[in-house]
Amino acid sequence: MDRKRALLVPLAILAIGVAGFAIMLATRPTVAQKPPVRQAPLVRVLPASPIDVVLEVDSQGNVEPRTQSDLIPEVSGSVIWVSPKLASGEFFDDGELLFRIDTHDYEVAMARARAQLARAESENARASREATRQRGLAERDYASSSQLDDAENAEKVANAQLAEARAQVAKAERDLERTHVRAPYTGRVREENIDVGQFVNRGNAVAKLYAIEFAEVRLPISDEDLAYLDLPLWYRGGDGSGETWDLGPSVRLHARFAGAEHEWQGQIVRTEGEIDDQTRMVHVIARVKDPYGRSVDSLERPPLAVGLFVEAEIEGRLERGVLRVPRRSLQQGKLLIADAEDRMRLRDAELVKNERENVIVRANVLPGDRIIVSSPRTAIDGMLIKPEPSEPELSS
Repeated sequence: MDRKRALLVPLAILAIGVAGFAIMLATRPTVAQKPPVRQAPLVRVLPASPIDVVLEVDSQGNVEPRTQSDLIPEVSGSVIWVSPKLASGEFFDDGELLFRIDTHDYEVAMARARAQLARAESENARASREATRQRGLAERDYASSSQLDDAENAEKVANAQLAEARAQVAKAERDLERTHVRAPYTGRVREENIDVGQFVNRGNAVAKLYAIEFAEVRLPISDEDLAYLDLPLWYRGGDGSGETWDLGPSVRLHARFAGAEHEWQGQIVRTEGEIDDQTRMVHVIARVKDPYGRSVDSLERPPLAVGLFVEAEIEGRLERGVLRVPRRSLQQGKLLIADAEDRMRLRDAELVKNERENVIVRANVLPGDRIIVSSPRTAIDGMLIKPEPSEPELSS
C-alpha cells in the first residue's frame, strides 16, 4: 500500500504540471505581426533660391609708389640752404625749392660767358662789315678773289664763335639755375643725406623721393582666378596708359593698422607682361588715387602708406541665377536636393567658383526644391528623407 502511494505522488505532481502548462499555453496573448518600419533620415535644408553673384578674387601685396626717383644735383658745390621739407617723411609740392648750392662760382662763370658773348658779337659785326665791303670791291674789280675769300672765311669764323658764345651763356644760365634744386613732382621724402655746409657732387644722389598722386599694389593672380575677372587687354598700338585705367575692375584693399581694420578703394590698371616662372602667377597692378589726401570719409582712416601690407578683393564678373551652397552640399559633382515630396535628388551641377567655405554652382532647381546642407551617411537618388529647416550659414 505504501509502495502504491509512493508512485502516485510523483505522477500526480507531473499531471498537475502538464495541466498548468497546457492552461498557460492556451491563455497566452497573441502578438500581431507587422512589417518593419523604415525611419527616414533627418537632414537640414535651406531654400533653393538662385541669386546674382559678383565673383571676387582674393590676393595680397605691399603698397608701392607709382613713381620713385633719386634727387640728384646737376651741378657741384657747397649747400648753403636746405628746406625743412627735405626730411624723411615730409611732403613737398611740384616745383618747390628743396635746397640751394652756393652760386658764386656760377655767377662768375655767367659773367665770363656774357663777356665772351659781347666780344664775339663785336667780332662778328666787324667780320660781317668787312665781308660786305670786300664783296662790293670785288664787283668793281677792286679786290682780288683771295681777299674776298679771306673776308668771307673770317665772317664764318666769327659766326661760329658767336654761336659758341651764346651756347656758353645758355649753359651758364642753366648751371646758375640748377643751384636751386626743386622738386620734380608732388611727393614725399623717403630718405635724405644732405645738410648745410655739405659739398655735393654733380650726379650723386642726396635723397630718395616718391610721388603721392597714386599708390600701387602688385597683386599675384593664379591662372584659374584670371577666368573670373574681366581684365582689359592691351595690345601693341593700343592704349595701356593710365588715362584709360578706369576700365579695369574695382578692388577693395583692407589692412589692420593701429589695432583697427581699414579699407581703401582702387582699381586694376594693368597686368604685367609676363608670367612668373617660379609661381606661375600673373601679376596685376591695383592703383589708388591720392592715398595721402584727407577727405570727409577718410578722417578716421590712416593714409595708404608705402610699405603697408594689404589684402585685396578684386571684383570679377557678374554671374546670374547661381546658387551659393556649403561644400558638403556638393558630392562628386552632384547637388543634394530635397524635392517637394521630401525625397533626395542628386542634380547635376556646374561648378562656377570655389570660395573659402562655400561653392558657387549653376544647377536646375524646381519649385519646392531645397538645398540639403547636412552630410547624410548615404546619398541615394529618390530616397525618402525628413527635411528640417536650417539657419543660414553661408559666407563667401
